[in-house]
Formats: sequence, C-alpha cells, structure tokens
Amino acid sequence: MARVYLDHNATAPLRPEAKAAMMSAMDVVGNPSSVHIEGRAAKSLMEKSRDQIAEALGAGNADIVFTSGATESAALALAGRDLKGSGIEHDAVGAWIDEVLPADPMGQVFVTDPENSTLQLANSETGIIQKLPNGLAVSDVTQAIGRLPFAYSWAGVEMVLASAHKIGGPKGVGVLIIPQGYDLIAHQRGGGQERGRRAGTENLIGIAGFAAALTAAQTDLANGRWDEIAQLRDQLEARIADAAPDTIFIGKGANRLPNTTAFVTPGWKGETQVMAMDLAGFAISAGSACSSGKVKASKVLRAMGFGEDDGACMARVSLGLDTTSDQVDAFAAAWIDRYKKMRARAA
Repeated sequence: MARVYLDHNATAPLRPEAKAAMMSAMDVVGNPSSVHIEGRAAKSLMEKSRDQIAEALGAGNADIVFTSGATESAALALAGRDLKGSGIEHDAVGAWIDEVLPADPMGQVFVTDPENSTLQLANSETGIIQKLPNGLAVSDVTQAIGRLPFAYSWAGVEMVLASAHKIGGPKGVGVLIIPQGYDLIAHQRGGGQERGRRAGTENLIGIAGFAAALTAAQTDLANGRWDEIAQLRDQLEARIADAAPDTIFIGKGANRLPNTTAFVTPGWKGETQVMAMDLAGFAISAGSACSSGKVKASKVLRAMGFGEDDGACMARVSLGLDTTSDQVDAFAAAWIDRYKKMRARAA
C-alpha cells in the first residue's frame, strides 16, 4: 500500500478547488493597492475572496483581516490584552495568556469571565470541542471551521482566528474576524493595507486558495461527509481497544471533532509510535505540530490532569475526507503488530 497520511490536524492536503483558484490567481499580475486596471483586477479578486470567506463563516456584520496564519492573527487579537485562557490552547494563543484557567479530565474549560478570556472551539490534539460562552473575547476556531457548524454571527465571540491549511487551503494565510469598525492596533505597519490593521501587500494567491478551500469545505460539511469520517474514527478506536485494552482514548464520550483520536498507550512513547508508524508507511503525530519538529510530552494532557508519563505516551491520528476504511484497517493492523512486539520486548 502507498503511504497513508493520517495527520490532517497538522495540515491537510491542498484541495483541488484551492489549487485551481491559486493557479488562476497567479495570472492576476496587479498589486491590490494599485489604482490602474491591473491593480483593480487584483483588488476585485481579493474582495471577492473576502466576501466568500465572510459568507462561509457567517461574518457578514464583521471585518475580515487577512494575515499570514492563525499565529499572526492570535498576536493581533491578544497582544497587550492580558486575557485568561487554559493550558489546552495552541501555543500561538498560549504565548499571550495572562492567567491560566483549569481544564477538567474531559478537557472542558469553565470560563467565569468571558469578556476577558480566550477559549478555542476545538483542540488540535484531542479533538475535544468546547461550548463557547457568550461574550467571549477571542476564540481560535482553526480546527473547527469546515468540520463543525460555525457562524461568527451566532457564536457570541468578539474575535475569531483561523488558518487556511487545516481545511485544504494553502499554508501561510489566515484570518482574524473582528467586529465591524473595531479599532485594532496594528503590529505590522507600513502601507496601510487591510484598513491599516496589517500592512504589507496581501497574499492574493493564498487568499484566493483559502476562499475556495473554505467554500468547498462548507459544502462537504453540509453534505454529511464528516459523519462518515467519524464512523471511521470509531472503527479505528474499536480495533485498537480490542487489541490493547490498556489504551486510554482521550475525551472518549465527550464531544469531539469527527476525525480525531488521541490515545495513550502506557509504556509506549508517543514519539516511538510516530517513528514506528512512519517506517510502516503511515503519517501520524504525537500532538500539535507547533514545536518545529520537536516531539515532547503533551502539554494539553498535563493541563487536563494527566501525569508526565501518560503525556509522553500519547499518539494522535487525524483523518481526512480522503481517508478510506481500508486505510484505517491497514493502519490498525500495523499499529497492533508493533504494539504486540513492544509488549513482547517489555515482558
């Protein structure tokens, strides 16, 4: 069998719709800030893409600020605000948290002061979904958009941030959604692009790809494609649980992303699992892909109350819309084979 990619929460393969949109945008030679015909054509494409994204995310009454990704969006939204947040947040958000809110063993965070807090909608490592409190200051919805129903208009959140590459868009482009007319303090200054919120020539090719990917993702969501993937996730967990009853599935029984399973197998390091499965032809991870290739104990599990040993023995499998039942069975068989060998060596 050819290599099987099961790390969609780190990044998803580029959607054909996004690739086509990007190829078309490459022929638009103008700068969106130029006033001549070529510049106006570029500006028109960018604003059409902005409208597509706003519509897909239910943000008609908001402003869409294009950035280089969710990390930059988080910096724009959070810098200087001293917000509270939990230890399960992505590092892009965690770097700006002033006070850490506790998470329970099921990964749920109770927010007592929404207007001064940030809370992600879905966790990249465990897939656990939060119920966002009304009036929340900021939410990272990167892992949720295109996989869960979401609209800025009814989410009750002041600002949301996301990246394109988790939904099959290009890497290096993201958005920050803010209330219309919000006086955002720019950190990147210069030409006054994005209404003075984020200077620098906009990544037109990436923006066009983002809009196309998000539109396609919303169609897949509406057509129930992720319900099919949830069945494959459950199929995989059942296979592993049957062969390795000591394995703990993080957040099982909680509301989770349909494509994500994170599990702890005591005595088997997550990084060892990643390497073993890589050699077997499967790409998985031991947590969030946010540490420049480093593999270390999951800080998310530590925040949920798990010990250091458990945190070091977590593996994450995140499926995509192109994942098949045969691929899931092949992964399970390969994982179980190496699990049995690991147990035999430890005996």
